[in-house]
Amino acid sequence: MKPGCGGFLATIVLFILATGPAAGQQINGTPGSPAATMTLKGDQVPPPPFKFGGKIERNAAQSTPYWPPRVVPPKGAPNVLLIMTDDSGFGVPSAFGGVIPTPSLERIAQNGLRYTNFNSTALCSPTRAALITGRNHHSVGFGVVSEQATGYPGYDSVIPDSKATIGRILKENGYRTSWFGKDHNTPAYQASQDGPFDQWPIGMGFDYFYGFLGGDSNQWAPNLFRNTTQIYPFMGKPGWNLTTAMADDAIAYLNRVNALAPEQPFLLYYAPGGTHAPHHPTPEWVKKIGDLHLFDQGWNALREQIYANQKKLGVIPQNAKLTPWPHDLLKNWDELSADEKKLFIRQAEVFAAYVAYTDHEIGRVIQAVEDMGKLDNTLIIYINGDNGTSAEGQLNGTPNEVAMFNGVQVPVADQLKFYDAWGTESTYPHMSVGWAWAFDTPFSWTKQIASHFGGVRQGMAISWPAVITDKGGVRNQFHHMIDIAPTILEATHVPEPKVVDGVKQSPMEGVSLMYTFDAKNADAPSRHKTQYFEMMGDHALYHDGWIASTKVMRAPWDVMGKVSQDPAGFPFELYDLRNDWTQSENVADKHPEKVKELEKIFWQEAKKYQVLPLDASVATRLVTPRPSLTAGRNVFVWTQPLTGTPNGSAPFILDASYNFRADVDIPQGGGDGMLITQGGRFGGYGFYLRQGRPVFTWNLVDLKRQRWEGLDQIPPGKHTLEFDFRYDGLGLATLAFDNLSGIGRGGTGVLKVDGKVVAEQKMERTLPLILQWDESLDVGSDTLTGVDDADYQPPFAFNGTIDRITLTVDRPKLTPEDEKRLREAAAGGKTSE
Repeated sequence: MKPGCGGFLATIVLFILATGPAAGQQINGTPGSPAATMTLKGDQVPPPPFKFGGKIERNAAQSTPYWPPRVVPPKGAPNVLLIMTDDSGFGVPSAFGGVIPTPSLERIAQNGLRYTNFNSTALCSPTRAALITGRNHHSVGFGVVSEQATGYPGYDSVIPDSKATIGRILKENGYRTSWFGKDHNTPAYQASQDGPFDQWPIGMGFDYFYGFLGGDSNQWAPNLFRNTTQIYPFMGKPGWNLTTAMADDAIAYLNRVNALAPEQPFLLYYAPGGTHAPHHPTPEWVKKIGDLHLFDQGWNALREQIYANQKKLGVIPQNAKLTPWPHDLLKNWDELSADEKKLFIRQAEVFAAYVAYTDHEIGRVIQAVEDMGKLDNTLIIYINGDNGTSAEGQLNGTPNEVAMFNGVQVPVADQLKFYDAWGTESTYPHMSVGWAWAFDTPFSWTKQIASHFGGVRQGMAISWPAVITDKGGVRNQFHHMIDIAPTILEATHVPEPKVVDGVKQSPMEGVSLMYTFDAKNADAPSRHKTQYFEMMGDHALYHDGWIASTKVMRAPWDVMGKVSQDPAGFPFELYDLRNDWTQSENVADKHPEKVKELEKIFWQEAKKYQVLPLDASVATRLVTPRPSLTAGRNVFVWTQPLTGTPNGSAPFILDASYNFRADVDIPQGGGDGMLITQGGRFGGYGFYLRQGRPVFTWNLVDLKRQRWEGLDQIPPGKHTLEFDFRYDGLGLATLAFDNLSGIGRGGTGVLKVDGKVVAEQKMERTLPLILQWDESLDVGSDTLTGVDDADYQPPFAFNGTIDRITLTVDRPKLTPEDEKRLREAAAGGKTSE
């Protein structure tokens, strides 16, 4: 212990023991002076206007000023560093038995407590919404990720005003609040710089935001914002990576707060993109991990090694069973070809490098807190992953995750062409399902699966040196993401408000786990007795040591297959977790009455927390119409350059006919530059002039590029350039019949200059569902990455004048005969024709 810490610890003890709201309202210092402060009672934030206590006469000379007291947290309140990584299962980090070194997570565990029974929601946005609100994900509109939002209260991706975030509560109680990294809790249809901004971090109670919006981002060229302004710090800086830049910015922020107000407590929410795809570590980290040869023996041997490590560490019970390998779904390692093994080892090494790199940069932020002398009174919560490891890389992995979400599986032979570039700016990679399953050891299944612990069990470590004395202890109590916000409130001694901005608050639905900080409660029963789980139809109910889990009816890597229209009818399995930590033995047949009991509770919870209606659809939900800036419109006009319109606010041209018309003025010397583009290196389109010639390029997920190009240079002056595409399919309307036959079909594109056809060709297939999501629609230049690196490099600003660009979208409409045929196909169990 550092010298002089005795008085400090006494202050902390008094802080924790302090009760009584009346004392909290007491003014500290001379009332009315600029230095006066006050701690809120906290049931209403912001508090009512403070009554003026001075005197006002006609002249200032005879008047007495009176400043309202500045709001500060309770004396001794801790700083809070809340860390959560992405797409990382229980068996990934070394702190929980994994083989990938995570010394920063181990540091927190050794200086505090390891939690072995902590659970997520199985998916990104939902877990994050639960984390920052203390409510179940459906309660705050995040039954699924924001890109899949539908028009039901539990699924609209809007956190209601009646459920304030932990950031808002602490901010109003005098904390400095900040959010770094991933923001997957802004509705995708409100992510443009036109706002509204009430659902952005700064609108949800966080004073400062540095990060990206959406599910993931290219770490080499991210869709990056400071507060609500898009920034491009990577331009002209080869080797720049967001993982390091984000730590740099967080450390600078902490030092700024500390320099300006050394006694100021902070809440810093740190949510890096790692280790969600794309897996983008730096080459140095790829070499470090590659030199360790951690994965040469394959995924079956890796599971056994992790399982043994976990027992040795004590993070699973000694009687815990390793769930069986799903040989009916996945090959054993010794059944793979030499090419498959070579590719898959490379995929795992890059993923592991990303894990280690992310943990290293987190460690720099933790060290910055210590360097400021604030570690003792900082509550650090480090959660490994917001769900299980992702199986969205499909069976063979992929060099481009955008391909997967369009139903494109890349053969191993084609992937090997990217072997040396894997993880660089030239790829957007993800790994094979076999690794994802292994990294969720000892459990079964992966991300997206809410019914089985491979999808929801997260390793977590918590330290608070001034309070937690059982250093290195292990806690096995069942808890959930919704318990973190209540824990922070209890730790900071900030009451949960009853009213925020005049809106009555719905109580938090989690329970504080701060009771586990006391060594006396190391083996105390969990205070979290009941918890439902639901994700895309898959569901479960935990209650007092038992869990009823629906049978997994869709493999999470199958995002384009036929889905059940009756997820409410999924059959239940039953597990006695008191004797079966890993869900290895289904005892439903032995205890049918228990199944009925838990199923009944599930439906009660589902009704209570806005879980209904259940919906088992996955990728097709990405194209659900939403109340965006484009809703109800088919004609879009731009009369000047505009960059940064995100996908959720941009016109959707997939699965439809469309016409781009650009009225431009070509300068002397010839035209060059981007007219309009959406997407980037890993999927999208661009309409531009290159060396005076018109070009329209479709980038089909970086596996093929189809281009229309005029042979002649366009002379200076005013011209009309046009690209017209006639789509051959029935369009998105077939999805209403659970039928994919209308999407991704071909069509014919025609490029014209001043009404004259200069290029025409058939496009055999089109992208069915989504363009590269972390890119944007740009007019007049191209931000981030380009659709064809061989043609140009961003920003590729147009050197002429854009008078007007008009986009007209013509969506197919089903005839009565089409509908009849689709209904017949649905009755026959067909998803396509």
